[in-house]
Amino acid sequence: MKIRKIAAAALAAVLSLTALSACGSNNAQDDAHPQSISFWYYDLPTAAQTEAWKRAADQFTQQTGVKVKFEVKSFTQIAQNSSQFLDSNQAPDIMESNRGNGSAGMLSSMELLSDLKPYVKKYGWDKKITKADASIAKYDDMGIMSGTKWVGLPNYAEYQRVYYNKTMFDKYGIKIPTTMAEFEQACQEFKSHGITPIAADAQEYGVMWLWWSLVGTKADKRFIDDWQMYRHDVNWNAEPLTYATNTINDWVKKGYISRSATGLKAEDTTNSFIKGNEYPIYQTGTWNQSRFIAQIKNFDWTAAALPGTKMLQGCTGNLLTIPTKSHHKDLAAKLLNNVLSVENQDGIGNAGGIPLAADMSKINNVKNREMIREYSQYSQKGDLSYYPDYPASNLTDDISAQFQELVNGTETPKQVLDALHKSYDTGVVDMGFKD
Repeated sequence: MKIRKIAAAALAAVLSLTALSACGSNNAQDDAHPQSISFWYYDLPTAAQTEAWKRAADQFTQQTGVKVKFEVKSFTQIAQNSSQFLDSNQAPDIMESNRGNGSAGMLSSMELLSDLKPYVKKYGWDKKITKADASIAKYDDMGIMSGTKWVGLPNYAEYQRVYYNKTMFDKYGIKIPTTMAEFEQACQEFKSHGITPIAADAQEYGVMWLWWSLVGTKADKRFIDDWQMYRHDVNWNAEPLTYATNTINDWVKKGYISRSATGLKAEDTTNSFIKGNEYPIYQTGTWNQSRFIAQIKNFDWTAAALPGTKMLQGCTGNLLTIPTKSHHKDLAAKLLNNVLSVENQDGIGNAGGIPLAADMSKINNVKNREMIREYSQYSQKGDLSYYPDYPASNLTDDISAQFQELVNGTETPKQVLDALHKSYDTGVVDMGFKD
């Protein structure tokens, strides 16, 4: 545990960029009736969950007379500086945190986040949240997922979904695929018409996520547990890894993914798909669903998990945590309970998000209902692969960098897997999870 804390502190020091501003919560006032409590977040103000948080805050203020002071931080600020400000008097009362061993798990092992178990029992949160969804919110003393300590409250979910421009498919007489063979056949047919079928960015995380979805077509629960929870050593020659890496390489060579993806970011590919005349296929997070519903006006679209998926790439969304140094924990928990109310969960679903405790009869949009049901099918069975970079904090950058090399043609699939093997092992050791 001592090694774990030293490693985490060293990592935070190395990654630290610009310190957060001094404005924060009223932590100096440790009283039962403060004027306000503070809530730090980094999601978009228009995101379904953000809107639900603010509705819950309005209800909370009506109930208690206490205002909620929302402060927007960048993901980088929270991810790279959290171990510093959470150990200071600037800690907020509620903080949105990325999930995974290298994020919420690390902060928990440093004793910077409260264990919410008493509030889970008080409010019955464990009765509303499935075991699979709760696993990403619970950590052991080392900061590894699926422990017994409730580090944060999950209140929505997300996953990687393939979006199809149905109008383009219809134009060329191509069937929306339901198997991997049909998926690759559709790619080949579009390519024969001079169209690059798959929108994918390699400058950020798009190719990495597509790779992990391919892993999920071959993986089983044991493989995912080994990767995410270190149950056994990862088999780097296992079919999920070799198949997925070779397939990405094959798709680049065949022109299904453009080599120019190395210069693209997620916003580039998202905007290109929304335009409707460039890419017929786009795998992206379900956080874009509400955007597609609002902005796509000139073509019809449909969506589903990548054909053949056994383990779905996704999980509950970012966690709402109560820092250890919050002086208003009971009030913070009351606000979190409002977020998990059926009313606010319905709001997440109707705004295009995936709620965890909604009344499905109250979800009005057909596309949203389909998305929520698809996620639930995997969540109820525990068939979630989470995301590939969760085991250690270095993997987000390292995996993406390796797939830039693969798409660029400067490394072979074997070289990519060898480099990922090294990065994975180094990251897990540096995080203190293994010797």
